Amino acid sequence: MLQDEALLPRADLDADYTARATVTDAEFTAIIGRYQRLTEAAQAQLADWSEIEFSRESGLKLDLYGRKTGELRPLVVFIHGGYWRALGREHSGFAAPMLAAHGIACAVPDYRLAPAVSITRIIADCRRAIAHLWTNAEALGIDRDRIVVTGSSAGGHLAAAMAQPGWQAALGLPDQPLHGCLPVSGLFELAPLAASHVQDWMRFTAEELGQSPMRHLPQGLRGVVALAADRGESAGFHRQSEAFAALTGWPLLQIAGRNHFDVILDLADAESALFKALVGLTA
Repeated sequence: MLQDEALLPRADLDADYTARATVTDAEFTAIIGRYQRLTEAAQAQLADWSEIEFSRESGLKLDLYGRKTGELRPLVVFIHGGYWRALGREHSGFAAPMLAAHGIACAVPDYRLAPAVSITRIIADCRRAIAHLWTNAEALGIDRDRIVVTGSSAGGHLAAAMAQPGWQAALGLPDQPLHGCLPVSGLFELAPLAASHVQDWMRFTAEELGQSPMRHLPQGLRGVVALAADRGESAGFHRQSEAFAALTGWPLLQIAGRNHFDVILDLADAESALFKALVGLTA
């Protein structure tokens, strides 16, 4: 079990969960730059995109892309990665133009970052975004029965946390407000991370480890688990995705020729297997 990995030597866990090891520093900088440039291009192309506050308490906002038409549109909610401590909306709208071309809206929420806040608050921020979108779906031109959540790396963890049971009623939602879930290079059992360098900024508590998506499997929706193939991911990320796919019964999509950081850019390519999997979940 992945929980047992917490007993491994810290040096091994640090290596297994260092995503940056899959790229050089120059490659990493270039990829993050592409995130931002493609998001800026998306906002220029989809001039009707809007910024919406979804939490008065925190002042957090989301970007909503895709022209509102007479018909309600399916919605993809993209949750950014950054090991829960980096990046934001300004890096995360790159999938919106291709989704819009397929009649699908795209929402990109911000969330507060570690170490200023805990993983509990980060998850709560994302759930408030989901609740806002579901509750206001008709006014936003969204089909609330066709909301799919996706995200990369830490965003893959958060996407899975949106699909797990037990939180929805407190926000006035049905037991399963989501139609689909596609975590990419995600993290589903947090115990090994709490025994690694990640604990230096996350400070996971025992209660928070108990809320790992692996221990609260999603029900009532379809899903796909995706990641970069082979050396495109470090060993820990492979084990996490393989285990989560096995437990959920969701297909495991391994994408060749990509790494932990650029695999998610396939969502901007209509011919990619990742984009096709995402669109398929909105059907």
